Amino acid sequence: MPGNAHHCGCRAAYDESMNKPYFVRAEWDAEAGVWVATSDDVPGLVTEAETIEALDAKLKTMVPELLEANGCMPADGQFAVELLARRFSVTAPAAA
Repeated sequence: MPGNAHHCGCRAAYDESMNKPYFVRAEWDAEAGVWVATSDDVPGLVTEAETIEALDAKLKTMVPELLEANGCMPADGQFAVELLARRFSVTAPAAA
C-alpha cells in the first residue's frame, strides 16, 4: 500500500501519500461574539476566538497537540489543515 495509513480516532484512515488536509469548520456565534471551530477529523478540537486570524493561530498549536495525543500524527510530522469559515447574517430593510 502506498504511503502510510494511520488508523486512529482522527479519521477512518489517513493516507499521507494523498496529502488530504484535516478539515476544520469555523462558525460565527453572534451571541457570544466569537468564531467557534470544531472538526470531525481531529477529535477533541473545540476552540473559539474573537477573530478568524486569532482562531487560525490557536489551531496551529492545538491541531498538532491533539493529533499527537490521539496517536494520529503523520510519521513525517507534516500535515495540512483546511479551515472553512461560515458567517450567516440576516438584514432587515430600514424603516421608512
